[in-house]
Amino acid sequence: MHFVYMNGKFVDEKDAKISIYDSALMFGDMVFEMTRSFNKKQFKLREHLERLYASIKYVHIPITMTMDEMEKACLATIEKNEPFFEKHDEHRLMINVTRGPLSIYSQVFDGKLEPTIIVADFPLKWTVAGMGHLFDTGINAVIPSQRAIPAQLLDPKIKSKSRLHYMMANIEVSKWAGEDNWALLLDPDGFIAEGTGDNFFIVSKNQLITPEPRNILRGISRGYIFELAKQLNIPCIERNIEPYDVIMADEAFMTGTPFCLLPVTKLNGTNIGKGKMGPITKKLLTKWSENVGVDIEAQIKAYSNEIKNRKHNAPTPYRFTE
Repeated sequence: MHFVYMNGKFVDEKDAKISIYDSALMFGDMVFEMTRSFNKKQFKLREHLERLYASIKYVHIPITMTMDEMEKACLATIEKNEPFFEKHDEHRLMINVTRGPLSIYSQVFDGKLEPTIIVADFPLKWTVAGMGHLFDTGINAVIPSQRAIPAQLLDPKIKSKSRLHYMMANIEVSKWAGEDNWALLLDPDGFIAEGTGDNFFIVSKNQLITPEPRNILRGISRGYIFELAKQLNIPCIERNIEPYDVIMADEAFMTGTPFCLLPVTKLNGTNIGKGKMGPITKKLLTKWSENVGVDIEAQIKAYSNEIKNRKHNAPTPYRFTE
């Protein structure tokens, strides 16, 4: 059992419901953030909230709750749920903000229409279940026919739940033979954009390269790679990347909030570099682990083994995460 914060109150997660007339259900009109902790301490919570409020501002949700109040609600949700978490669990927050019920249905709500604010806390291990082996085998990035939606049509820098194109890409890629196939979207100009919930990097000649931030969600984990690169004196640039550049790269990896960093060892089944995690990718992962006081690879492998050994199957990992 876990408790969910909903518009100022805590409710049991099984009772956390929104109206069928909510704009989120009608239009996919919801902005959100997902966060995680290390040793129970939230990682870059403020940065996530700053991006959340940027999304809220961009889509004109009339929220009165301040960022400081939102942060307090997040921390209160963690405190409320901590007794139900196992000692080794990490807290994965999902913060959702919708416009609330549409005005056409105002009579149903006695004329009181307000945004819907939800903060849910869930053990991180269920989100990364099944990802542990990817540190060894790597991901096969597959380019689907589905393209990323460019900023001039629907700006991907807004972290919203209007992501049907992600789902269509995942469905297409799921039909590929073999396992560990993750979608890697191209933008309409044929350049690498992002995964369906992950940002993408290549390593070429000891330099990190990641797509320009024009047609992607500017991930919090993506931004942290720039910080790590600076700490390690590794050059890191943003520029257009073609599939050819990925095939010719020495290494590649994906970043996302729950798993932090995972190697990409193939593109459409063709090896990238030596077809395993490269030394610079490993160096970044090691430095990240040192900075947060958690062996990220070991933790996720332990979670994966724990879930695998339970009687029921682990859920499919949710990767709308940057």
